[in-house]
Amino acid sequence: MLVLLDREGDLTARALAAALGITERSVRRILTDLETDGYIERQRVGRRNIYRINFDLSLRRSDQYGATVGELLKVLRLPGSAKR
Repeated sequence: MLVLLDREGDLTARALAAALGITERSVRRILTDLETDGYIERQRVGRRNIYRINFDLSLRRSDQYGATVGELLKVLRLPGSAKR
């Protein structure tokens, strides 16, 4: 989900669900978990939510200690899709 948010930017829960092949309810649950853990911030704009990734947050698994969300997403980006 973070990869999609990073690549596409402004996606709705419905669009995320369609892209991932899961229910919108599951997407909303995952987004809530990511927000609770500080990996994303949710901003309400009109009737939509905009999600911003916290690129500086460290990954939580012990074998990934010291790596940040931004570093992981940089590795997962497609060639030629330079961002941040």
